[in-house]
Parts: sequence; C-alpha cells; structure tokens
Amino acid sequence: MVVQNNLRKPVVAGQFYPRDAKGLNKVISSFADKEGQKRDAIGAILPHAGYVYSGLVAAQTVCGINIKNNVVLLGTNHTGLGPEFSIMPSGIWQTPLGELEVNAELSNLFLNKSVNLRADILAHKNEHSLEVELPILQYFKKTFKIIPIAIRSLNLGLLKSLAKELAEVINENNLIKSTVFIASSDLTHYEPQEIAERKDALAIDAIVALDEDELGRVVNDEHISMCGFAPVAVLIKTAKLLGAKGGQLIKYQTSGQASGDFSSVVGYAGITIY
Repeated sequence: MVVQNNLRKPVVAGQFYPRDAKGLNKVISSFADKEGQKRDAIGAILPHAGYVYSGLVAAQTVCGINIKNNVVLLGTNHTGLGPEFSIMPSGIWQTPLGELEVNAELSNLFLNKSVNLRADILAHKNEHSLEVELPILQYFKKTFKIIPIAIRSLNLGLLKSLAKELAEVINENNLIKSTVFIASSDLTHYEPQEIAERKDALAIDAIVALDEDELGRVVNDEHISMCGFAPVAVLIKTAKLLGAKGGQLIKYQTSGQASGDFSSVVGYAGITIY
C-alpha cells in the first residue's frame, strides 16, 4: 500500500473483502438490505475482521443508522506506526466502491483544539481497522467525508482528554447534526466460544451503559483481548459529552458462526449509541 499525494489506496481489498465493486456490493447486499427504518445516532461500534466473519454484524448495524455527511473514524493502531494519536488531515481514501474525501476543515479544527492529535499519514498507511468499515458505509450512502483517527494509547486519562476535545469542536461549531462517530473494534480473540461469550457480555454491558471506566475495569480484570478498547472508550466519552443517553446492541456473533470452529473464536459486536 502506498500513500501518494495524500491518496490512500486499499490495503486489504481482496483479503478482508472483495477487490471489485460488483463482488463487494453482492457480499454486502447479502448481509443487509438498504431498506428499513433508520435512526439518527451519535455513534456506532463496528467490528473490523474479514467480511466472511464480521461483515454481517457491521452491515446490520450500519443499515439501521443515518450516515451523516461527516464520519469521524476512530480506529485501533495495530501496526505501531506513527504517533499515539494520528489524524490524517487531508487527502482521499480509495475503495472499490469509490473515493472518499478527508474533511480537511474539520480535521484541522480537531488538530487546533487538541493537545493529543498529530497530523500523520504513517499510522494509516497499512492499518485495516478503518479501511474495512468504509465499503459498508459506502454501500448505504455514496457520498460523505471522513476524518480518520488512529489510536494506540491505552491511557484512559488521555483517551478521555481526546474525547473532550472532539466533543468541544462538534459543539462549538454546531456539527452534531452532520457528524457521526464510528469506533472500530473486535472483542475477545482466540478463546473458546463459551468463554468469549461470557467475557464479551461484560464488555458489551459496559459499552451499552456508556461507562468507559467500567469498560476499562472489565477489560483489565477479565483479560479481555479487545483490540479497540481505546477508540471505543473515546467514542463513549465523546458521545456522552454530546448528549448520548445509552447504547443498543444490534448484533453479536463470533467467528465460529462462519468457520464452524468454536474452540478458538473472535467476538464481534455491532452497537449503536443514541
């Protein structure tokens, strides 16, 4: 994958999801139809595995919300590249379903407000956690702008600080009606189905209750291998500062449903926050 002239090309097309538009549309349409009642949401949590494993959860969650003109993407930094808090300040992200423009104006508002964020493309160069969400979002809405943020800090104080900064920008610029936050995370990794379900239920309960402190506690105490704790914690705190009252679990499943192997699974949850 190469970022040239702020053009971010797909990293995992052909691996996590089909590389051609026809095949990609067919796969997503098999998960969830475009029709159905949609609600305004402050944010949503989506899994980021290969579509064969987590696409159903992601698509059925996205199809129930209104995708707004600005989508703030909060993702895990799996690669370790770049600063702890990396925002891509401008450019284009390309997927098989078309190109999406980074909202440079909003990105710069976040940068000017934040003591945490750094303008950076390195963290996004080979990171899949945000990329895999985009085609599903594009399937339900063709045109919107994105603000990609990759996070690798697990310091809850810093995560809350970032959330406060993000919320202040949205409130001060009256952008709540035009902005939705998407946090990307899988849950328990590579444990037996019954253990994954038990652990993930604790994490999901904390998320739905909008309690980032409790989420941090159960992830630590129960040794939950949730790769996106940081972006989810930021989303929870940001959403509360923007007036959110609670979350709703839309769908949960594990990789075992696709693989047939329940001895070592990964958990996936789709959750909306209103």
